[in-house]
Amino acid sequence: MGLISRMEMVFKSKMNKVLNRMEDPRETLDYSYEKQLELLQNVKKGVAEVTTSKKRLQLQRAKLIQSNEKLEKQARDAVAADREDLARLALERKSALQQQVDGIDREIIEIEKQEEKLIASEKRLSTKVEIFRTKKESIKAQYSAAEAQVKINESVTGISEEMADVGLALERAENKTDEMKARAEAIDELMEAGTLEDLTGSRDDIERELAKISTQTSIESELAKLKAEAGKGSEKTKTGEEGKGPEERKEV
Repeated sequence: MGLISRMEMVFKSKMNKVLNRMEDPRETLDYSYEKQLELLQNVKKGVAEVTTSKKRLQLQRAKLIQSNEKLEKQARDAVAADREDLARLALERKSALQQQVDGIDREIIEIEKQEEKLIASEKRLSTKVEIFRTKKESIKAQYSAAEAQVKINESVTGISEEMADVGLALERAENKTDEMKARAEAIDELMEAGTLEDLTGSRDDIERELAKISTQTSIESELAKLKAEAGKGSEKTKTGEEGKGPEERKEV
C-alpha cells in the first residue's frame, strides 16, 4: 500500500469518526421524515393534476354533447323544411363531433386509471409515512432516554471527557500548590539560617551591627534594672564599699 493510499485511509477513518460523533440519530430521522413528506406531497400534487385534467376533458365533452344536440335539432328542422342538403351537413358535423366525444371518453378512461393508481399509491405511501413517524418518535424517545442515562452515569462515575479534564486540572492545581508550599518553606529556612538577605531592606551592614549593639545594651540595662528592683544590685554595691579602706571611701 502506497503512502497516498494510507493517507486516504487515515483521512477517511478520521472523518468517519468525526461524523459519527457529530451525527444525531434524531436529526437524521427527522430529515428522513421530511423527505418522505415531500414525496407524499408530490404524489398528492400528481393526483390533483390528473384530476384537474379529467375535469377539463369532462367539461370539453359536455360542450361537444351540447353541440351535437344542437346539430341534431338543426338536422330535424332541415328535414321538416324539405332541406335535405342542410340536414345532411348538420348530421356530418354531428358525426365529426361524436368522434371527438368518443376520443375524449377514451382519454377520460385512461386518466381515471392513472388517477386510481396514483390514489392507491398515495394511500400506501401515506400509511408508510405515518408508520415511519410513529417509529421515529419512539426511537427518538428511546435515544433521548439512553442519552440522559449515559450523561447521568458519566457524571456519577466521573468517566466523561469533561470530568476527566476537571480531574486533570484539579491534579495540576494540587501539584502546583504543593510545589509552591515547598518553595516557601525552603525560602523561610534559608532566611532563618542567614543564607538569604533581605534585599528589600535599606540598611547596610554597619547599621545592622549598630542595631544589634543597641539591642544588647537595652537588654543589659533592662536586666540591671530588674536586679536592682530585686535587691541584688544593692547588696553587690554594699559589699564593694565594705572592702574599701577609709581613704578609698573618701575618694569615692
